[in-house]
Amino acid sequence: MKSSTAIHCALTVTLAAWSLVIGHWSFTALGATPAERESEYYPLVTLPIPEGIVLEAGAIAALPNQRLAVTTRLGDIYFVDGAYQNPPTNVKFTKFAAGLHEVLGIFQGKDGWFYATQRGEITRLRDTNGDDRADEFETFADGWGIGGDYHEYAFGSKPDREGNIWVVLCLTGSFTSEHEFRGWGLRVTPEGKVIPTTSGIRSPGGIGTNHLGDMFYTDNQGPWNGTCWLKHLTPGGFVGNPSGFKWYSLASNLGPAPKEPASNSRIATERAKMKEFVPPAIGFPYNKMGQSASGIASDGTGGKFGPFANQLFVGDQTWSTVMRVYLEKVNGVYQGACFPFREGLDSGTLSLEFAADGSLFAGGTDRGWGARGGKPFALQRLVWSGKTPFEIHEMHAKPDGFELTFTEPVDQKTAGDVAAYTFENYTYIYQSNYGSPEVDREKPPIESATVAPDGKSVRLKVKLTPGHLHELKAPGVKSAKGQPLLHPAAYYWLNEIPAN
Repeated sequence: MKSSTAIHCALTVTLAAWSLVIGHWSFTALGATPAERESEYYPLVTLPIPEGIVLEAGAIAALPNQRLAVTTRLGDIYFVDGAYQNPPTNVKFTKFAAGLHEVLGIFQGKDGWFYATQRGEITRLRDTNGDDRADEFETFADGWGIGGDYHEYAFGSKPDREGNIWVVLCLTGSFTSEHEFRGWGLRVTPEGKVIPTTSGIRSPGGIGTNHLGDMFYTDNQGPWNGTCWLKHLTPGGFVGNPSGFKWYSLASNLGPAPKEPASNSRIATERAKMKEFVPPAIGFPYNKMGQSASGIASDGTGGKFGPFANQLFVGDQTWSTVMRVYLEKVNGVYQGACFPFREGLDSGTLSLEFAADGSLFAGGTDRGWGARGGKPFALQRLVWSGKTPFEIHEMHAKPDGFELTFTEPVDQKTAGDVAAYTFENYTYIYQSNYGSPEVDREKPPIESATVAPDGKSVRLKVKLTPGHLHELKAPGVKSAKGQPLLHPAAYYWLNEIPAN
């Protein structure tokens, strides 16, 4: 017979074990928020911002020696030291520059100068005496117009593979083009020459390259944009909004303006009429993925940020989230899928920047737009915990459907059952009016789901429709360990069907 002490110890161990089980279920199944579930894999570290600093972070640059340069919408630039600490108990902000106008791009060049894209120009600035204060300012490029309109944002990239800075310019009032090259993408050469490059922009929210060095920007729902998009910037291309066509008269390198697209049409229809039309690469379905697509960062960390190397991460300012994007080229045209990734940021996600240690910095602001996060501004850091979430890793278009790859092997039975999935597709009215409902909805049946022998991929046979957003949900799919997908939804924008 066991002693009372032994029974007590055994009971204590048993209760402790059950508390772990109950705790696990309360976290994973009994009402945990998406942000709580996501934090197991990607916890957030919030940096304290000193009182008196309004850090509406328009752009972030990771510098050597674990230092950041962070710009603000009020026109300041700060150096931030101690940002990599966890917890961040000794963070120091040093004002490097002030008096600029809504800085939405920043990097330090190989020449030591900082290049800051503000509303009216790209300014280069530097500290010549080593006191961490900029004391030399120069106009590097200013080949576009500006008025007093609130919406005349200018988002600037880091250099592309040729050393060019790309600038995407919001329309005046986000509807018309009252000043030179509003609604355009421009390239600025390493010598400061401004080259008109891409027309058709409406209201950008961020700009950046993918891992191959191709340039993309986010554009927001409005006239000629049925939803928010990720679009590929190409020389001579037209990306959808004709409001800035008048400035072809100043773009001698490009020739005449394209033919005006027809309103109340469809993207695929108008694209077939216009050789210059570069269709969206990604569609972020409105009120499903967010409402205001923003900053772009490419995961070049080589696995330090988890299993999503070479994919893009895109912010949503209104929803205070970070989304994930897989891109592929089919018949020479970019297209791909977006996935939910991380909710619960403190303010409206605007700027994103990967750091050398593999973490992702996010800057937030809610002024003028509002945001779910609730705070007026924030600077946070996403860190991979080392645990791999069970996710759809990539979504590939095939001639007869899609191939899904996963971060973990799947359960053969559930992943091979067509009843584990739901599928539909739809598109948007391509029109001069603001936004669009989802239209032309189709619900083709998934004919088969074939699991690869290694359990890492599934082929879904289903009808595809070019110019449509294909919405796939897989709530019934389990991993080989019995876990559900952390995010069971994927949204694939299809421009081209691959050849056999």
